[in-house]
Amino acid sequence: MSTTERGPRPAHGAPRARSAGAAAGVLAALLCLLLPAPAARAAPSPGEEIANHLRDSPVYVHDAYAGAVDEARQRDLAARIEATGLPIRVVLVPLAKGDDFAGDPGTLAEVVRGRLGGGELILVTTGEQAEWLEGYEWPGDEHQAQDAVRAIGHLDEMRDAGLAARVEKAVELIDAGNGTEVYDEAVADLGAGPSPAAPGAEEAKGAADGGGPALPLVLGGIALAVVLAAGALFYVRRRTGSRAAAAPFATPQAVFAAARAADETELRRRAEDEVVALGEAVREVEADAAAPDGRAAHLHAALDAYASAGTVLDGARGRADLAGVLALVAEGRDAIDAARRTRPRPRRTGTPLPLCFFNPLHGRATHRTRWRPLGRRRQLHVAACAGCTTALRERRAPEVLTDTVDGRDVPYFEAPAEDSVWAATGYGSLTREPLAPRIARGDFTRARG
Repeated sequence: MSTTERGPRPAHGAPRARSAGAAAGVLAALLCLLLPAPAARAAPSPGEEIANHLRDSPVYVHDAYAGAVDEARQRDLAARIEATGLPIRVVLVPLAKGDDFAGDPGTLAEVVRGRLGGGELILVTTGEQAEWLEGYEWPGDEHQAQDAVRAIGHLDEMRDAGLAARVEKAVELIDAGNGTEVYDEAVADLGAGPSPAAPGAEEAKGAADGGGPALPLVLGGIALAVVLAAGALFYVRRRTGSRAAAAPFATPQAVFAAARAADETELRRRAEDEVVALGEAVREVEADAAAPDGRAAHLHAALDAYASAGTVLDGARGRADLAGVLALVAEGRDAIDAARRTRPRPRRTGTPLPLCFFNPLHGRATHRTRWRPLGRRRQLHVAACAGCTTALRERRAPEVLTDTVDGRDVPYFEAPAEDSVWAATGYGSLTREPLAPRIARGDFTRARG
């Protein structure tokens, strides 16, 4: 109610109200002319722009690729994706060194997922070379997305196919869920044996026996490149504001970047801090132990990982053991993440990937990949970080964690499997069993004895 409507109404109230309204209109117009316009909102970052688009459509195509994947093909591709019922998203953008994603498709994938808020995602992106595609899947590898996408470049039927056809084929293979089988068949003529379906301790011992002396010779040359790549990834993540909490593993990636450069004393201190933090996180969810929805089992697994991490920390003799502490902390935090879920997911999801097989200090693995140790005919199916995966793709030796065997520093997986729980398990890559039960039954302490 206006001021003129309160109290006695004057005889000529209506004209006076009209005059007041006209005066208010004039005043508003003058204010619009005299006051500065509000500052325009800052343009969204490339990661934000892509994520905003993906919330409306599962396909994002940069203008540079609009000719290869026109609007009609984009609509058709979006319909194919929606028909699968899977959280598939396609991002086709040109990548170059020095851009917002450091020219790295793995960084692009991490940034986009962070902007989308984490959760389940299967992402198909352009690779470092325009004719290649890359596939990423979170939180596990249930649909074999990486292998499905990598297989495209080796299929005869895709040899002369355009970008749109390649993406459509990738969606088809991801939906089928047999990407690893298709990839193995596609590269069989390259002389590589098939990937083992479920490698265990026997395969791990083969890895330990099969490494060649040439591997350590190339590590120094690529170590700097890997560290720089990790630094660029960390910078981009901070610049784009992605949160570490969006990833399944709650320990910040910066911990691993610092751990790689730390001496053993500093690495031990960092490992101690992580164990303490895991214990605090376990206590935070202890109130859910009696919950009827299965969270108690996850909490029990987290407690086992916490106890095992303490056991390894107490008996750690070098960097390989301290890396094992971080691997157990990762296992515990995965269990806590599962315990904190308030309701079951609509469909089964794969388990989070372990830390990088080649060097757990690289942090969480991003891919499952095949690797054949020097001197061996059979391949292993291991989890690797983005940097190590790129090195393998480019036929370079990845940076590996070393351990001391008979007074010599060798890749940790060259230690006899019966003498090293880490060589036997690859820090979680070579076995389906979690690490904590192995520590609890004495695998680590027997090796130390």
